[in-house]
Amino acid sequence: MEIALRDMGFDNSMISAIHDMIDMIDESPEKPQHPSRAYIRDAKAMKATPADIIEFPNSYHFVIDMPGLKSDQIKVHLEDGNVLVVSGVRRREKERDKEKDDGVKYIRMERRLGKLLKKFILPENADTEKISASYLDGVLSVVVEKSPPPEPKKPKVIEVRVGPHEGGSQEVRTTEGSPGQGVQGGGAEAGGQETKIEP
Repeated sequence: MEIALRDMGFDNSMISAIHDMIDMIDESPEKPQHPSRAYIRDAKAMKATPADIIEFPNSYHFVIDMPGLKSDQIKVHLEDGNVLVVSGVRRREKERDKEKDDGVKYIRMERRLGKLLKKFILPENADTEKISASYLDGVLSVVVEKSPPPEPKKPKVIEVRVGPHEGGSQEVRTTEGSPGQGVQGGGAEAGGQETKIEP
């Protein structure tokens, strides 16, 4: 875009002002955003924001390149309960415009400006209550701890007492989750022993 505007006779200060105006219009909360336009803009931002995902035994690490930003310009939040969203906006340096009266001007502008965005769908074992983020040397690191694995379920033993019978009352033990299985026990035939059925 800079080259096309320059070919039309715009100087660097005018190009910078046009970029700033476009950014203000796109980010204005009063401006209705067409869904397709917002989707395309976010898709471009996500494609232009490189990231690494590293899995450790107890956590997931997300490393995102976000150069040229301050820590308070970066937002990290959750959407829909399990979507990790990282975003930020890189703007043109205003100091350069203040120096234009001193003969300072842009000769070339190649660094990418605008929105940086990345979205990650977290796995089921991610603990969304334990997320931390740090920013150093243009790199954002987000750590999401894993939830501890569930403990294996132990079979629940239900004690069933058989009513009065020849030879006295007897106890039969069976486990939960075994419906329909025959349970033998009690009486002289069983020798008065307990029968336990595993699932």
